[in-house]
Amino acid sequence: MDINSCQVQKIVAQAIAEDVGHSDLTTFNLFSPDARGQGCFLAKDEGVIAGLPVAKMVFEKLDPNMVWNGLINDGEYVKSGMILARFSGSLQAILSGERVALNFLQRLSGIAAKTHGYVQETIGYPVKIVDTRKTTPGLRILEKYAVKTGGGSNHRFGLYDAVMLKDNHIKAAGSITRAMTILRAQLPFTIKIEVETENLNMVQEALDNKADIIMLDNMSLELMARAVELVNGRALVEASGGITIDNVRKVAATGVDIISVGALTHSVKALDISLELD
Repeated sequence: MDINSCQVQKIVAQAIAEDVGHSDLTTFNLFSPDARGQGCFLAKDEGVIAGLPVAKMVFEKLDPNMVWNGLINDGEYVKSGMILARFSGSLQAILSGERVALNFLQRLSGIAAKTHGYVQETIGYPVKIVDTRKTTPGLRILEKYAVKTGGGSNHRFGLYDAVMLKDNHIKAAGSITRAMTILRAQLPFTIKIEVETENLNMVQEALDNKADIIMLDNMSLELMARAVELVNGRALVEASGGITIDNVRKVAATGVDIISVGALTHSVKALDISLELD
């Protein structure tokens, strides 16, 4: 996984503590610690897989000697009936870790599969499909990893790594011009500024203040196309709000550079995957 392993280990440990607690009353009373088992993860749906390394971490946290044989890699498209990985080790670890491992694997694969669908819809247009900060608290690093695994790109990770003037910032500051004047005086020259706009007047004001990225928030397709023409390459243009799998190609056709889709993470359907014991 191309993400911080220490952070993922903490997330995994917290998830196990939440589910197993001080004891798995069913498993620990049924089977001895030396009981062995083996099984596999089986795809029962089709889509892009993400999260196999996280599922592996869950089992290894419960049994450091777990033997793992990954049959596919994250980012691969699978069909129903395909085996994703085989594993063998402590039966207690497999049974106690089953739900935690599946929760990660199913949700992250759902995100990757959904992202893949949006990316496929925009083939032929030079546009990036990106995520938002509408993520599950505590799981952002994993959910954004899943977006990338599905072929998308990441927007900012948090409030700390990019400047974005949203509607309430602009209202509180008084105007785009005033907000950007204050920011330019405070920020290092290396930091880019993105401005959220709702109409062409706001787009023009953002341009006049040399915004680096201009977000078109909930604009119609016609208005987006006019905004792209107005910007004319002087800033990156991002479309946001109301983007669905049914209209994303039409949005791409307006000429925007970036399309941000909150639904990639905030309302995703988990991919159907099961754990089968041999």
